[in-house]
Amino acid sequence: MLETANWMAKYFEEATDAILVFQHDELLIANRLAQQFQAEFKIDASYLVSLAKTAIEERTSTIDDCYPCTARNSMTRIAIPFTVNAEGENPIVNFMVYTSLDEKNGVYSLTLKSRGMVQRMNQIAQQKRLVQYVNRAHEEERKRISQDLHDSIAQGVYSTIIGLHRLIDASSDERKRQIAVLDSELHSLLNEIKGIAVDIRPAVLDSFGLDAALRALAQRLEENTGLTIRLIIRTDTSQLSDDLATVLYRIAQESMTNVLKHTEADEVIVLLVGHDHRISLEVIDNGQGFSIDVQQGFNGHSLGLMNMNERVKALHGVFTVDSVIGKGTTVKAEFPVA
Repeated sequence: MLETANWMAKYFEEATDAILVFQHDELLIANRLAQQFQAEFKIDASYLVSLAKTAIEERTSTIDDCYPCTARNSMTRIAIPFTVNAEGENPIVNFMVYTSLDEKNGVYSLTLKSRGMVQRMNQIAQQKRLVQYVNRAHEEERKRISQDLHDSIAQGVYSTIIGLHRLIDASSDERKRQIAVLDSELHSLLNEIKGIAVDIRPAVLDSFGLDAALRALAQRLEENTGLTIRLIIRTDTSQLSDDLATVLYRIAQESMTNVLKHTEADEVIVLLVGHDHRISLEVIDNGQGFSIDVQQGFNGHSLGLMNMNERVKALHGVFTVDSVIGKGTTVKAEFPVA
């Protein structure tokens, strides 16, 4: 037990946050960093107490009638922003966290945290969530490709093998008929392979640019699904970076795939427009629409939207989705360009 107490005392003393512990508003103990902070900025402990008490009074006020008040008043921790060296050249913005340790005996702590550190920790947490989203999207894509390979390619190859075995004992006329069947099956198989290759990375995008890639995508989807796609391009895409062209293509591709899977639409407008110092892509459908709030959970639709959002944010763009049940959905991505 004594060894545990020593560990706790060492952790308290060497903590990377400034920690002060009070009882009945009187300072009991402060760790090394808190003492340095007080000495450097000439801040008295009573000043920190007054800031905390003011914040507590505001948080527990019954004057403003609001629905979160009950939950808020029961909180044992309160974060209070404050600035030191406010009049100097380099003001330092901090958070002071009030934590009730023993309400009966009036014991509480004040922990001083740098806002920069808090923001950095939030960024790290957000990055972890984004990595999870991206990994989930990659796994879903691998699953789709695996299913395509199994359902189309593998079955086609197996059927061809069976046909070749039948040729061994076939008569001359039967052999000619069987060869014609195999030829047709192999051409269909080749088209399946080309389709999967285009989904993974369209060669036309690298060879002929974004305009041609979008037109080929729209034509292929129209032919395969019967969906009417109106492609309107009002900008010169030849000067776009490879990264931006790829993301614009992927947003259009994913949006139209979502239309086919989820919306029951029969018409889609794809609008790519250049503005002063920005370019925007809109995919507008006349489908059944959906509730954006409902799609916040993990499912195929929300995962696609999150994947698009992360692609757009990676290039400093803005991604928005506007959907009205019964009236359709608009997916928009906008990017800054030179």
